[in-house]
Amino acid sequence: MDNKNYIHALLGVLPKNFTPGEVASIHRACELAEPFYAGKFDLTNAPILQHALGAAEILAKMNMDCASITAVILHALPEYFNDWREKIKTELGSDVCELLEGISRMEQIRQFSEMGNIPDNENKKGDQAQQIETLRKMLLAMVQDIRVVIIKLAERTQTMRNLSRAASEQQKIIARETRGIFAPLANRLGVWQIKWELEDLSLRYLEPQLYKQVAGLLDERRVDREQYIADVLILLKHELAQSNIQADVTGRPKHIYSIINKMKRKHIEFNELYDVRAVRILVGDLRDCYTALGLIHNLWQPIPGEFDDYIAHPKSNGYRSLHTAVIGPRDLAIEVQIRTTEMHHHSELGVAAHWRYKEGGKSDAKFDEKIAWLRQILEWKEDIADSGDMLEQFKSELFHDHVYVLTPQGKVIDLPKGATPVDFSYTLHTDLGHRTRGAKVNGNIVPLNYKLQNGQRVEILTSKIGAPSRDWINPNLGYLQSARARAKVRQWFKMQNFDEHVAQGRTQLDKELHRLGVTSINQDKLAQRLHFNKLEDLLAAIGRSEVTQHQIVNATQEELPGKIEETKPVLQRAVITSQTSAGVLVEGVGNLLTKTAQCCHPQPPDTIVGYVTRDRGITLHRKDCPAMNRLPESRRDRMLEAQWGSNQGDAIFLAKVHALKKS
Repeated sequence: MDNKNYIHALLGVLPKNFTPGEVASIHRACELAEPFYAGKFDLTNAPILQHALGAAEILAKMNMDCASITAVILHALPEYFNDWREKIKTELGSDVCELLEGISRMEQIRQFSEMGNIPDNENKKGDQAQQIETLRKMLLAMVQDIRVVIIKLAERTQTMRNLSRAASEQQKIIARETRGIFAPLANRLGVWQIKWELEDLSLRYLEPQLYKQVAGLLDERRVDREQYIADVLILLKHELAQSNIQADVTGRPKHIYSIINKMKRKHIEFNELYDVRAVRILVGDLRDCYTALGLIHNLWQPIPGEFDDYIAHPKSNGYRSLHTAVIGPRDLAIEVQIRTTEMHHHSELGVAAHWRYKEGGKSDAKFDEKIAWLRQILEWKEDIADSGDMLEQFKSELFHDHVYVLTPQGKVIDLPKGATPVDFSYTLHTDLGHRTRGAKVNGNIVPLNYKLQNGQRVEILTSKIGAPSRDWINPNLGYLQSARARAKVRQWFKMQNFDEHVAQGRTQLDKELHRLGVTSINQDKLAQRLHFNKLEDLLAAIGRSEVTQHQIVNATQEELPGKIEETKPVLQRAVITSQTSAGVLVEGVGNLLTKTAQCCHPQPPDTIVGYVTRDRGITLHRKDCPAMNRLPESRRDRMLEAQWGSNQGDAIFLAKVHALKKS
């Protein structure tokens, strides 16, 4: 066919509700594209105009809006021409122009990222699986309008349909990319027909022998299997109506990719599969589920051992449904799923979401909620296609709480919104973060507190030996957004003079153990009791005054119960300040300088407490002293029980006296 025939074919499948103006707009896009695309070819060596019109036909059959169809016709313009914006905006409007901008950004990410490094097999684990998942998230996050993703899915489907024209190695690269990135995106968004086609076509080029083997075992063409399902649906709808059961009945023949995947996952042979043909029945309430089940079993013979009641016994993720398999017409096996509409919405959009179950991996509740919302938007599209409000729904900011950027090698890095190059460097490696001295974004030098945007390529400039700046942990300067990165910087400063603090802590610990009369104790276990992994970490904390004498005493008593005199806190006599010669009894302390606090001036018979200062011994306060009541929780372990000694008769205390003038 020549170009005019392709254009005529597209115009013939446009949605019936398109206005004459919308049809004219699409025709105008075809006229603009024809000279632009002359002599240019796509990845499969097909003429780009024919490729674009094929993708537009896919979108038209999905009932996508006029702007989406127009944009996919012109999708390659940004790749070949720099001055396209004004002309397209003038001729076709700003909506089409914005979609083309989004398509261009998505294509740049596809080229710059590690998509081409996706392995042939699907057994991706660890970092590799996480990287592919992050890449999928980035592709969703970086578009301002979710229609861009749908356009790219249609465009990729057209590429896969013509992939036989490409060179053998190119076929594998494109098929890997399709199976690893685009088919899962279609799955998540609930664009089933595209998802199934992308999976089957990918498998055809990645595992051709297995594909042909299973295709042969099906022993019928896809069109025949689809007609079989259509006939079964007509029969089921009639039988349900006869029983006064209102139901939505759908069905599909299982695709080759799904069949092979299930055979691999369950380690079974083809003849052990009973869901090559599947039917789903949605009813209004729970009672109708079991009524419909009885009707199915009366209509066709159940296959023994193939009934599961996930309504009475839901799966661990909350999935509920009745599953059965029967011998249907022409003695072919059919799987039947029966559930209420509420159960179905939960399985498709809730925590039991089918796409998460199929893909596996760690669950991300917030991300899954966003996917559910996008799928709901796409479902609503069918009901309110004429509404201008629908276009605003497509312009989603659901994923804008994260930014996804690229390393120079094309690895995708997931960062919190507002992240900077310093956050980026600490995410890659702690040492890289410490040595960061500058950064380039898309090849340009930027400040270290620059806010990164989706899809940017970030390069870190470092010194051979470096240290973080204290400015980085100042929240007012905006160098760090990630709590994890801030913790790494704080830890670096904390570890400075480590050896000196360890030596000081060892001296203090030895003195305290000697005072307690403990000559032999496993100090490593003592460190563990105080929640330190290593003894050196405990000693450094003691040297930095982060561990108190009171904590050491308690930990020692717990480690050696009954083997030291201070099995529970003991009050010992301590010398009071030079202001008095009287003694004071303080919990767990002996021969330590004490003095009365100047804020509350305690004196007998006031109830008192002791407070351990860093370098002035123990200060005695009234128990109701406001200063003690305001003490933060982190310093309350420095408070000790205290009481006056018996010899207070000759002691001298300072007191505040308020003189009142007699009127």
